[in-house]
Amino acid sequence: MASKCPKCDKTVYFAEKVSSLGKDWHKFYLKCERCNKTPGGHAEHDGQPYCHKPCYGILFGPKGVNTGAVGSYIYDKDPEGTVQP
Repeated sequence: MASKCPKCDKTVYFAEKVSSLGKDWHKFYLKCERCNKTPGGHAEHDGQPYCHKPCYGILFGPKGVNTGAVGSYIYDKDPEGTVQP
């Protein structure tokens, strides 16, 4: 039995499937919800894929994390410049 893509809810056939996060996806739908890039390493939040670095960490990780010798930063904007909640 063919599985359903979690993004479009259509059947995913073997030739077009990519498996990640315990689900089968159409290759063109497995993109980061924040930046729309095809992530190499995936993280999941509420069933949606995110780039493990940096998007998932920025959105759901601890705020104000010290990033080496550079200092402490709080990311509050998405790539398009709108303020995140």
